[in-house]
Amino acid sequence: MNNSFVELHACQRAEALLDQGSKCELIGPFDDLISPHLEPQNIVPESDDGVVIMRGTMKGKQVVVISIEGSFQGGGIGEVSGAKIVAALEQALADNQAGKTIYPILILDTGGVRLQEANYGLLSISEIHNMVIALKKYVPVIGLVPGRVGSFGGMSITNALLSYVIGTDKARIGLNGPEVIEQEAGVREWDSSDKNLIWDTLGTKQRQKTGIIDEVTADDVASIKQAIYEAICKKKDSHRDQRSDFYLSLLDCLDLKKPLDIPTYNRLYQAVEVKPHHLAAAITGSKPGTKSRGRNWFELLTGIKNATSRVATVLHAQKDNREYIAIVPDAHNRFPRVRHGEVGLEEGFTIASVVNDLIDKDKEESQKTPIVMIVDVPSQAYGYKEELIGIHMALAASASAYARARQSGHKVVALIVGDAVSGGFLAHGLQSNRLVALDDMTITVQAMSKASSARITQRTIAELEEATKHVPAMAYDIENYQKLGALYRLIPQVKGYDSDEQAVLTVKAALDDAFASLEGAPADLSFRYTNKIAVNGAAGGRKATNRVRKLMTEEWH
Repeated sequence: MNNSFVELHACQRAEALLDQGSKCELIGPFDDLISPHLEPQNIVPESDDGVVIMRGTMKGKQVVVISIEGSFQGGGIGEVSGAKIVAALEQALADNQAGKTIYPILILDTGGVRLQEANYGLLSISEIHNMVIALKKYVPVIGLVPGRVGSFGGMSITNALLSYVIGTDKARIGLNGPEVIEQEAGVREWDSSDKNLIWDTLGTKQRQKTGIIDEVTADDVASIKQAIYEAICKKKDSHRDQRSDFYLSLLDCLDLKKPLDIPTYNRLYQAVEVKPHHLAAAITGSKPGTKSRGRNWFELLTGIKNATSRVATVLHAQKDNREYIAIVPDAHNRFPRVRHGEVGLEEGFTIASVVNDLIDKDKEESQKTPIVMIVDVPSQAYGYKEELIGIHMALAASASAYARARQSGHKVVALIVGDAVSGGFLAHGLQSNRLVALDDMTITVQAMSKASSARITQRTIAELEEATKHVPAMAYDIENYQKLGALYRLIPQVKGYDSDEQAVLTVKAALDDAFASLEGAPADLSFRYTNKIAVNGAAGGRKATNRVRKLMTEEWH
């Protein structure tokens, strides 16, 4: 096809959307801002780190196009590429706030986090989410999923947060790739060799039928440009991240004892009768729930023994004028893929409902209720039903609610007492103003399990572990995570299952300190790249992020 958009690479795609003679590339290949984390792993870097940023006009309207190159590291987001996206969106936000209208367009051809930079990728993607949500108050943020790679991982959550999403029939959208689901849950859950099932489930035609994508257009430059232009002019916004009541009503009708095929789900989707969902605070139960570090600390900090809730995996309650929210395991949950504390469909949409209720309750208050996320999430749920329904939508709903709460004045602190992994961490943890964590070496912080990461990157687990010696972001432990500058504080001498009085007092004091640090502080995520470790840390930090931010500011203006 002579005018195929899919066949173009990232730079050509950006150019194709802009009026002739209007393009201005920002932080281009000659600026030589390459990833510092790839060569130590014997990986050849790319001069633009796989992301092209271009300003210009589209039929006279000011736009900034962010185009991800799917052929470089699967379109994975690392520190530099992520910082380029965040910095461009930040400048666009500042312009819109100043009355200079500019429309962001994201071309998504990405597998999500670049696993060779793991925790940098997670941080960057959470910061992209924050900027998208802030920008939508001013202009529609338009997404385009052309094909080749599609939109997966943490960037599928981004996809769900965008105002309006256009795709071709050559693209797929999902949180977990079939290979990862097969690795984590077994071939019976999803046979990754069944290509027809993959396309029928994740392809854009099916995704359009169930609201995950707004429009499917021909693989034609003119058609795609016209679709984006109309979305901008009509200020289209599907508010995909605001549909918790719809999906919770759908889940109420879902019979998990029966197989769920695509025609059955499509009929269910069309027949949903939306009912409001409000989760009451947790209460004392008659017997202990499934043991976890998250449950342990929720009960210690709220004083609720054997805490129980109508949604067994989501606990929330107020204590001393703070809202505590935890995701906990439930060994007998009707969704098998969340029985170990994973964040699934019900968890994501329920948390969104809880936080949205809090935002509504406090909207006229000058002092907003502070929020404590108690983080112990081993991952997101890996399951076929979850992907068919759109688990990335659930995680987006949760991330959106936390970000909007923070942006509206709620102080949000995440307390990491257990694992903080992958999409689960993006949904419940990474939209906080401050991250504090127990100094417990049994805690895992990462983008994916070692087995799945090895399969996707085509390396052995031994090779992955060797890479952590050179790139702290590849490591799985909390002390290496601290080297990135993401944590506000590491709490010493307290472990996940501690319950003595001194441990509780120590954690409460750390939370008090974190909230005190937020008095008069920005309601954004900037602390993660402006603190001492991030700026000057000998190993890791966010030095490359800060170089990108500085150069973007200079070139934008």
